[in-house]
Amino acid sequence: MLQPRTQAAIAAARAAGLHVLVVTGRMFRSVRPYLAAAGLDEPVVCYQGGVVADPVSGDWLRHEPIPLELAREAIVAVEAEGFPLNCYVDDELYVAKHTAESERYANFQNLEVHAVGNLLDWLDGPPTKLVAVGDPDELDGLEDRLLAHFDGRMYISKSLPFFLEFASPEVTKGSGLAFLAEHLGFSLERTVAFGDGENDIPLLETAGYAVAVENAHDRLLAVADLVCPPVNEEGVAQVIEAYLDSLA
Repeated sequence: MLQPRTQAAIAAARAAGLHVLVVTGRMFRSVRPYLAAAGLDEPVVCYQGGVVADPVSGDWLRHEPIPLELAREAIVAVEAEGFPLNCYVDDELYVAKHTAESERYANFQNLEVHAVGNLLDWLDGPPTKLVAVGDPDELDGLEDRLLAHFDGRMYISKSLPFFLEFASPEVTKGSGLAFLAEHLGFSLERTVAFGDGENDIPLLETAGYAVAVENAHDRLLAVADLVCPPVNEEGVAQVIEAYLDSLA
């Protein structure tokens, strides 16, 4: 959960009339409790931008799943490399079989995992996203090979070092933010985005002002307008506080 200073900064920003929006790779069901605890009731971008949902009603405002045949191609490619896959359908998590990797992921996200046997035989509709789980260095190699293989036909990016995510080519955190800008009526040019991971690059490139935390991925640091203190120093809260002070 959020630290007190960050929660207070968010509350102050909302009281000043600012939108405070969460853009995440997480499933909707896994992020919803955090939004409630933080008092955030505006739409949330989930699944790297594949879903935009209303945390109050539970309605999905946007859903861009992976086309079925493209998902099947990705399953074949990843399984041929020996990596287990997580498959997300209707905000539920499915795997071929329970493994140490799937249990680690489920525990990290506090989720139930459904084992369904052969994913290719089971999957009969477009999934929201796929995630390969494994050793960070090995996933780096897989990412390079599959970026070349799919050549722009699929969104592929690391979220955390041991998660390699696959989504529709129409999906990024940036496209999710752009959807919200149109839906809620705010300007992207006057938007500040924060991030720390490789998958946050499109988000920071879409926003008018990009902030990376100090311990962010090197590629994200390269596109940032500002680097703020790390999470353990509540750097995001510090930036929000400084901005609100500038309005006084």
